[in-house]
Amino acid sequence: MILIQSWQQASKDAYAIRKQVFIEEQGVPQDLELDEFDPICWHALAFEDSQCVGTGRLVAMEVNQGQIGRMAVLPQFRGKGIGKAMLIKLIELAQTQNISILILHSQVLAIPFYEKYGFNPQGPIYEEAGIDHRNMILLMPISH
Repeated sequence: MILIQSWQQASKDAYAIRKQVFIEEQGVPQDLELDEFDPICWHALAFEDSQCVGTGRLVAMEVNQGQIGRMAVLPQFRGKGIGKAMLIKLIELAQTQNISILILHSQVLAIPFYEKYGFNPQGPIYEEAGIDHRNMILLMPISH
């Protein structure tokens, strides 16, 4: 089950996932994990039974542009389609907000995952929080 929630509703579960995956597993500095966008994002939370096992977020940036980020699934739940379900839910949410351009900062190892859903790599590889990333973009039709 994937729920879309505000930061106020999602913060406890979302931060617990992000802390375990990004800070503890990947070594992202704790002070970089929370940012000024969390309070204005929609947050996707994935649940197996009553346990939150994954999170991601969508922020509306400029007119018709949004950014997906902070996608994380607990290690023991990876490979079960949870990331796919969250990404599809966030893309569908973006469509309801008339967002036609979705961007994300993909870890290089995750580029093939996002390519399966229509995202295309853009620009050079760069380092973010000590991890190689590359920007990706998805152009979507605007729904009326």
